[in-house]
Amino acid sequence: MLIGLVGKPSVGKSTFFKAATMAEIEIASYPFTTIKANQGVGYVKVECIDKEFNTQCNPNHGFCIDHHRFVPIDLMDVAGLVEGASEGKGLGNQFLDDLRQADVFIHIVDASGTTDLEGKPTEGHDPCKDIEMLDKELDMWFYNIFMKVWKTFARQTEMENKKFSEAVAQQFSGLKINENHVKDVLLKVDLPEKPSSWTDEQVMLFASELRKKGKPMIIAANKCDHPDAKKNIEKMEEVYSDYLIYPCSADSELTLRQAAKAELIHYIPGEEHFEYVGEINEKQKEALEKIKKNVLDVYKGTGVQEILNLAVFDLLKYIAVFPASANKLGDSKGNILPDCFLLPAGSTALDFAYFLNTDFGKNFIKAIDARTKQARGKDYLLQHRDAIEIVCR
Repeated sequence: MLIGLVGKPSVGKSTFFKAATMAEIEIASYPFTTIKANQGVGYVKVECIDKEFNTQCNPNHGFCIDHHRFVPIDLMDVAGLVEGASEGKGLGNQFLDDLRQADVFIHIVDASGTTDLEGKPTEGHDPCKDIEMLDKELDMWFYNIFMKVWKTFARQTEMENKKFSEAVAQQFSGLKINENHVKDVLLKVDLPEKPSSWTDEQVMLFASELRKKGKPMIIAANKCDHPDAKKNIEKMEEVYSDYLIYPCSADSELTLRQAAKAELIHYIPGEEHFEYVGEINEKQKEALEKIKKNVLDVYKGTGVQEILNLAVFDLLKYIAVFPASANKLGDSKGNILPDCFLLPAGSTALDFAYFLNTDFGKNFIKAIDARTKQARGKDYLLQHRDAIEIVCR
């Protein structure tokens, strides 16, 4: 999957990206610092199953800290989107196009209200306007793509008696739209039976709802430690109650991860505390204590790790599954529980077999639960944090 970080300029997208990936990128407080989309690897946090087996895992991918497994995901940070981006203003066309392959968006919003709609310094700005602007631009992006082919497409679908949901999914597969997305939208909104008769307003409604369904979004209320952030976040939650809005401080998370990397502190991303473990000077301690007082003690974490987890596990409904034998937890190289994979909710034991290897799927006999040693059939619905062995012919 691919998570897209979106928002206007100078709200902390690149800081969020760097905190999540620890990639070396340029960060500055002026619009369009990001000229080319940055792509990197972030991680979702899963309670590792190794503790249940009284062992310590050795991940092939990602890492594990104190039995907290960090599973890799792809992140993309694009340039700030401004009003008119869908019509090419700023760097709009290029970066909207980059977002086609994203499965979910994290909208980074400046909850402090200290940047205007173009990302320039100001005071007292209402962050609700940022959500309104970005929603409009993303809706117009989808609408413009649809309108390029809509009339011909709608008529042809009716003339050839094609299934509309299937035809839309095929036509717009480049946006990662599937048939279920279309069906869900058609059930939600009241539109005429014949798409060729839809007005421009009705096509816009359809495009907007399809965008929200096909590319769900969480709001990261960044700079939550600013004095004005609390009231701004409360207003956002009231006005945009349909969105999941989560406070965060990307700058604090970046500082904590850098301090942990330098072995000054012991810190597990997503936790609400850290411990001093190295020699630290007064200036460093003062900065870390400020983060503890203004962010960790108030919000029980910086929010960065929590937002990544919410995007993957709550919005996209993915689950984490560990390949594991009931009798042996290591691979041929002796690595213990080396893998943890993310699969869509509703995945079966057979789906998992095919995911691991096509031959495993074709020659599937049964699955075995590594915890209980019970056999599972091909239709067994996988659960989050399952430990499963695939038995083949």
